[in-house]
Parts: sequence; structure tokens; C-alpha cells
Amino acid sequence: MKKSLMFMFMAVALVACNSNSTSKSETPAAEQTAVTIKTTVAEVHTVSVDETYTSEIMAFKENDITPAAQGLHIDRILVDVGDKVSAGQTIVILDQTTLKQQELNLATTEDNYNRMVPVHEAGGISDQQLIQMKNTLDLQREVVENLRKNSTIKSPISGVVTARNFEDGDLFASMPILHIMQIDKLKVMANVSEQYFTSVKVGDKVTIEADIFPGEQFEGTVSRINPALDARTRTFGVEITIPNSSLKLRPGMYARATFKMGTRESVMIPDYALQKQIGSSERYVYVIKDGVAEYRFVTDGRRVGDMIEITDGLQAGEVVATSSFARLMDGKAVEVVNDAPVATEQPAVVEE
Repeated sequence: MKKSLMFMFMAVALVACNSNSTSKSETPAAEQTAVTIKTTVAEVHTVSVDETYTSEIMAFKENDITPAAQGLHIDRILVDVGDKVSAGQTIVILDQTTLKQQELNLATTEDNYNRMVPVHEAGGISDQQLIQMKNTLDLQREVVENLRKNSTIKSPISGVVTARNFEDGDLFASMPILHIMQIDKLKVMANVSEQYFTSVKVGDKVTIEADIFPGEQFEGTVSRINPALDARTRTFGVEITIPNSSLKLRPGMYARATFKMGTRESVMIPDYALQKQIGSSERYVYVIKDGVAEYRFVTDGRRVGDMIEITDGLQAGEVVATSSFARLMDGKAVEVVNDAPVATEQPAVVEE
């Protein structure tokens, strides 16, 4: 009898123990001990819309110095690489032999014509003969003028010589004799996204930065805007002129051009409230409502100081967690230990 009572008591105790264990393991996560967190409220801030485009610095103007005709000998090149030249300055003299021969022919032709004028007046030659002689003279004058232009080459622009491909006495071939660049002012070509087509205007100031001068900024001005967009890239070309009287910047340098496209109103949170999902590029936050954490994907935008813009997935006025991320999960009960208000209903969407 005693043994039977003892076995019955042990069986009841075992069932009770198992029941308690099962009850604890089946408790929902939201009913477990709340996680202590800190929070902040998503707020609307005015954000400066700055767009940066990479490009290469180019000479404002450049010119290849090439004679009109090939097969001419180069008599003298009057400048060298690095020399400054002015517009209209003589920089190359080609062989003068052909020019001198044609100048002698011109002198002979002029003399013959001048002697025939009084003969024509006296009736010694016909009008037609005199006209033919005048045409020959005019043609010879054009030949000499053309040779004079091509035998003495002047610089069409002011700038600096950046390449010299021949020496005195060489026979000119297809390659330019010299290359000249204007670098006292420079330009940058930026391909700007089509969404800013109405925002960019001629005369706008643009900040230029060159990697070779870290932390230093140069001011450029929009000088030309391409009126047509590139259908493939959905961009339009913008030319930026940069003063360079100090000659500090040089063509070929890598540069970044930053345009100020105005401002916009955006939802922002502290950057430490935004988390990155492991193994992907997704960003998320924990939104706190009625004492429970909600795991929510968001899209981030610009960073301003220690604040970051949220362009999608979060509305102004919603409360997000700023601590205890390792212990949070979707649906987890939380206890807020700061004075931030808890959102209980959806706020109005902020329109950009």
C-alpha cells in the first residue's frame, strides 16, 4: 500500500514538472523579458543636394601646328616644348626655295604686264590678250600669297608648346610639327544626370577638386550646356571653365566637379541607428511601436555629419532603436529607457 502511494506521488510530480517545462519553452518571444533600448525620432531636415561627377581637366583650347601641304622641308622651328607663345607669333619657318622661285616668276609676270599696257593703248595688242595677261598675273599673285602663308606658320592661339615632333631640316610628314595648349584657363566636361537638366544654368559656380591637391578647392563656372541628352546614358554634357592664372592645375589631371543642385526636405536619423544586413547590401532599422520592435528594410541617401537621409521605408515621426541591436529581433518586446515618444499610429508622409 505504501509503495503504491509512493509511485503515484512520483508520477504526479513528474507530469507537473514536464508541464512547467513545456509551458516555459512555448512562451512567445514578445512575452519574454523585454530588451532595454534607447530610441530616437525620425525627423525632417533640409538637405543640400550636391552632385559630384568625375572627369579629366582639359586645356581650354589646343591646336596642332600643321602646314597646308606635305613634302615641305622645315627650315626652322622657333619654339620648343614649354615655351609660351602668343596668338599671331611666328613659330615655324618652312623651306623658302619654292617661295623665292615663285616670287621671281611674279616679278617677271608683273613686268611683262606693265610693258604691255601702253602697247595695248597704242593698239599693238588686243583687249583679249591684255585680259589673259592680267589673269595670269592675278593667278601668280595667289600662288605667291599662298606660299607665303604656308612657308611661315603663326600660332593661332596663345598658350604653351606641349609637343614638338620635328627638328630643323626635317621633311614634313603627316604628324603635326607642334602642339599648343592654352592653360591659363582650363575646362572640365561633366556628364550630368538628366534629372538635373532644369537645375544647371550657365554661370553657375562649381567646386573643382584635384586628387593631386587633397583638401584644396578651385572654383569653376558653367560656360556651356549641351542642349541634347545622351539617350544611352541619360546624361547631358556640361562644360566648366576654370581660371588658372597660377598654372597650378594642368591638363590631364583627374578631377571631381561638385554642383549645388538646391535643397530638399528629407527624413533623417542618426547614422548609428541604421544597420547593414550581414551578407548583403540591404540596410534596416528597428521601428518601435507599442513596446515591440519591427524589423524594417529602408533605403538610405546622403550623409550629413552624423545624420543620414532615409529616402524610403521610414516616415517622419516614427521611432527607431539606437542601441541593443544584438538582442533585438522582429516582434521582440522592448523597454525604452529614454524620453523619446513612441509612435502608435502612422504619421503623414513627407513629400519631397
